Amino acid sequence: MSNKTNIYFIGIGGIGMSALARYFVASGNKVSGYDKTPSEITKALENIGVKIHFEDEINAIPLEFKNRSSTLVVYTPAIPKSHSEFNYFIDNGFEVKKRSEVLGDITKNTFCFAVAGTHGKTTTTSILGHLLKECNVNMTAFLGGISENYNSNLIVNGTEVTAVEADEFDRSFLTLSPDYACITSMDADHLDIYGDASELKKSFKDFTKKIKPKGKLFVRNGLPIEGITYGIEDNSDYTAQNIRIENGTYVFDVKTPITILEDFKFNLPGRHNLSNALIALAMSVEYGLPRPQLAKALASYKGVKRRFTYQIKTDDLVFIDDYAHHPEEINAVHHAVREMYPNEKVLAIFQPHLFSRTKDFADEFAKALSQFDEVILLDIYPARELPIEGVNSSWLLSKISNQNKALISKKSLIKNIKLSSAKIILTIGAGDIGEEVKTIKKALSIAS
Repeated sequence: MSNKTNIYFIGIGGIGMSALARYFVASGNKVSGYDKTPSEITKALENIGVKIHFEDEINAIPLEFKNRSSTLVVYTPAIPKSHSEFNYFIDNGFEVKKRSEVLGDITKNTFCFAVAGTHGKTTTTSILGHLLKECNVNMTAFLGGISENYNSNLIVNGTEVTAVEADEFDRSFLTLSPDYACITSMDADHLDIYGDASELKKSFKDFTKKIKPKGKLFVRNGLPIEGITYGIEDNSDYTAQNIRIENGTYVFDVKTPITILEDFKFNLPGRHNLSNALIALAMSVEYGLPRPQLAKALASYKGVKRRFTYQIKTDDLVFIDDYAHHPEEINAVHHAVREMYPNEKVLAIFQPHLFSRTKDFADEFAKALSQFDEVILLDIYPARELPIEGVNSSWLLSKISNQNKALISKKSLIKNIKLSSAKIILTIGAGDIGEEVKTIKKALSIAS
């Protein structure tokens, strides 16, 4: 890639794509791209000088990016194969690479930390990136979400070390060559790609073979893969113990294979987040970072946008937004809410993401959502998919055993939220429900 001065992105507004775009801007490359719709992410890229257009139109590609010898084209697998700009670059012999391949090329010549797993990747990578940065490691972290500490999906402090999300979607993580890798979870997901859960598990095993010869693999205790184990209050190699909650903050000790490191503080609620913090600490300790700096860094970690993000937090009303889009993630959010607010009424507003995922996990979604006191469903967000006959939100609603449930349109969302007496309000999902958050927050702030 060293001879390419221009980098053109097809699908530049994606969270992983935009992190790469920022990296190339920081490296001094000229960057431009296409995306389907304007968003906060595209606006932020435009603010740092990236030219973006929103029609799939060959004539809209800036002239200098039509130079084959100086342009690298990066695309996301989410774009359709009929995309005319994509086909223009292919037909004219440009170097065209998937985002994951480019990330693989960047990380190959660095000490690479890779975080894999069906849940927890973004939070874990952002904690790890923050710990490395605060301990002044010469590093870059590519995140799949916007870090609250840096208001960015890229953390840059040098180029010797990289921390990346190892994404199992489309088997993208098989392009990486990590020194240290971890696997946080291996629940069935992306069955539209894999067909069945056994193929997904096989791809995680294939990923472990990508680790460099003297590298290390960390796995959550109980997963069917050998490695350095981590877990909560168990017999793992690295375990969080003596856990208590003080003023809404976790305080805990970390037992390592050789010692006990005491009194870490962590501000994110939920045992799943505590597990994410623990593996980031375990990798950092194995890398050789000192406990005092790690403890100070962890205490200052603020989280990732749309990962249990407090939008309103008063004595009378709490509004939390979360990206959860798999039944296990919804269970984790539910557990976190009940741990923090044990006796309060909770309203969950859920937008299912993908027809295929809704079909594959309908019963599990129904069971997870039934745990809340009230449930509001929105229509399924299709993302890259066409509808599947019989798979819709009213079908999912019929499976939810909780009687305090409703399927409503986005237009009547505010009205229905105001009818609820719940003190805790949750918005959950990976589609465009995140775009509704500002409106809900404004309406609730006025109401209260």
